Amino acid sequence: MTSLLEISSEKLYRLVGTPSCPMLVDVRTNEDFDADPRLIPGSIRRGHSDVQEWLNHVAGHAVIVICQRGRKLSHGVAALLRQAGVDANVLEGGIEAWLASGFPVIPVSKLPARDSAGRTVWVTRARPKIDRIACPWLIKRFVDRDALFLFVPPADVVEVAERFNAAPYDIEGVFWSHRDERCTFDVMVEEFGLSSEPLLRLATIVRGADTARLDLAPEAPGLLAASLGLSRMFADDHEQLNAGVGLYDAFYRWSRDATDEKHNWPSTKRTV
Repeated sequence: MTSLLEISSEKLYRLVGTPSCPMLVDVRTNEDFDADPRLIPGSIRRGHSDVQEWLNHVAGHAVIVICQRGRKLSHGVAALLRQAGVDANVLEGGIEAWLASGFPVIPVSKLPARDSAGRTVWVTRARPKIDRIACPWLIKRFVDRDALFLFVPPADVVEVAERFNAAPYDIEGVFWSHRDERCTFDVMVEEFGLSSEPLLRLATIVRGADTARLDLAPEAPGLLAASLGLSRMFADDHEQLNAGVGLYDAFYRWSRDATDEKHNWPSTKRTV
């Protein structure tokens, strides 16, 4: 039975990918992590013995602490965080319980190198429309909530990536890009091991809007229209990205929770 200081895998899974998801901190020992170097989506690795060194990073956030089995390491770290005023709880049963439930995990080998602040850095073409907004949303919600995104002229993407140790995406000739008929968002969902039914449904909508195949999903024309509207509303790429994140939050929650819901204007007119 889940205690007041724990959260079940099922409840956490409902939070992952949403704006209300707590910060997820993986404190497994190096031995346990090396035996299975995968992370719960959105989590970041931190040492259980140096909490004071990363305390400021989690201050002001709700935190879920994850270890191998949800026992001494995670409960000890959570207790230290609570002592410092952080709202901290533990994943019940640790990552073993998460895996036993069949929930997704991200191979660390797929993640780009992190910068000195522990963030992944990504670079793509300026003036994003669809794929270049959808991918940052996916990364922020499921991979690295602190990720940085750089928008530069198309001809400079690869050189900026090399100079600033960033991962280039959605440009020809790089790993994170279109493959055959799939767009970059499709590729990221697959490579990060995030192929859940809601994300695959959303990926179809993104692909339809991004590759002029609006027949792939009834929602694709709406995403295209909203995306082009945002591109006209904002001259700054980062302001547009921030607005677009909210748009994809809504599409994801519809894809996950509301595809069967219909809406019509309720008429009170009596029939005879």
